[in-house]
Amino acid sequence: MAITKPAPTGADSHEPVRGAPEPAAGAAKSQAPPAARPEPQSQPQPQSRSSLILILLLLVLVLMQGPIRGALSAPVMQSWMTVFVAVLVQALPFLVLGVLLSAAIAVFVPPTFFARALPSRPALAVPVAGMAGAVLPGCECASVPVAGALVRRGVTPAAAIAFLLSAPAINPIVLTATAVAFPRNPEMVLARFVGSLLVACSMGWLWQRLGRTDWLRMPHRSHYEGQSKGAAFWGSVRHDVMHAGGFLVVGAMAAATLKAVAPASWLRTAADNPVVAILALSLLAVLLSICSEADAFVAASLTQFSLTAKLAFLIVGPMIDLKLFAMQAGTFGRGFALRFGPATFAVAIVGAVLTGAVLL
Repeated sequence: MAITKPAPTGADSHEPVRGAPEPAAGAAKSQAPPAARPEPQSQPQPQSRSSLILILLLLVLVLMQGPIRGALSAPVMQSWMTVFVAVLVQALPFLVLGVLLSAAIAVFVPPTFFARALPSRPALAVPVAGMAGAVLPGCECASVPVAGALVRRGVTPAAAIAFLLSAPAINPIVLTATAVAFPRNPEMVLARFVGSLLVACSMGWLWQRLGRTDWLRMPHRSHYEGQSKGAAFWGSVRHDVMHAGGFLVVGAMAAATLKAVAPASWLRTAADNPVVAILALSLLAVLLSICSEADAFVAASLTQFSLTAKLAFLIVGPMIDLKLFAMQAGTFGRGFALRFGPATFAVAIVGAVLTGAVLL
């Protein structure tokens, strides 16, 4: 008869075996609820940083007022300040009015309105969308999110592209500013309207013919959507004023510097060659990135150049510049911007030359 050893105490019961190893510390920690992480220390707000920078700048101006006053009394600086202030004073009312109207239309007019108003055939929708750009009195900063909303709501990309390019260039605020900036050349208003609309429709038809869907990334929802009308309106106003106003100041400074510092022989040499003049002002429009509601006053200050070269400046700037390239890349994707930017630059120059040859 076989003799079996008794099972250890607790082997078949719920009692723990004596001498058994304790559970691992890691296992006990994994079962325990995670400890609350310490809250990160609050970072300084951007407004406080801006206030500190402003205070430091004012202190530097107070301490250096003697050398600054002496530098401003120089004839070159007086000429620079005259051009700078003249450009700002002329352009600022149009900039403010355009920003307010642009924010009102972008917030209170539903994007579905444009989708319902466009024809179903893309070939016909392109010129209709280009003409619809005249009802959005704002700068190019406002046209990019509106065009993104159109694509997101099912509008054909060719029509949205035509609207994107025409809206900053042929709206009433921009055309009125052009008429004020060129009082002795009223044909500049018609030339800007026709040339810009021609380029916008050409790019829309070109995209319809050669564009591919994988080049275009569907835009995300606007960060103003979901907010109240008042909050979205003032948020759009603050955004456009900060961006467009800043670029206006930079453009006025560049125009004043070019007018006061650049040797007259250089400007005369560039202006005397029609091809060089058109290319120079086209590149200048890309680099300066001036708001379309104020660029006419900067172009009018470049008196050495021909009207066709100035027209190239006015057509290229609202369609492709540094800030527009960044905004288009963020809205529609980098692949779209890398293809769309150079093509728009070339087509805009050709459109300006053809329009200038006929109307100027």
